Amino acid sequence: MNTIDWTRDELVAYILLFAANSDFKETPEERDMILSKIDKQTFQDIHDEFNRDNDYQGIKKIMTSLEQHNYAKDDVDILLEDVKVLFLSDEAFDVTEENMYRFLERLLKQ
Repeated sequence: MNTIDWTRDELVAYILLFAANSDFKETPEERDMILSKIDKQTFQDIHDEFNRDNDYQGIKKIMTSLEQHNYAKDDVDILLEDVKVLFLSDEAFDVTEENMYRFLERLLKQ
């Protein structure tokens, strides 16, 4: 996978969807939080793509797009704060979500 034709908003949407689905359920609160960051059409387009991908493909796409967009440490920190807000949006930050947060933290801060 050499390039991904995502905008920064599409990348953020994909990462947030990846995180939201870590516990195999996307709550209405999580969906609303993601929609507060991006427009509905972008959300729908990226959601459709997310649904077609497996975890490995998703991780590869995230890593490739992060590199393409030259995400700096501050950008990654902001993105991780968004992930944390997403996980807290349904008032249940369970073990699966905690583990996904740690995974994304390691992945994004490489």
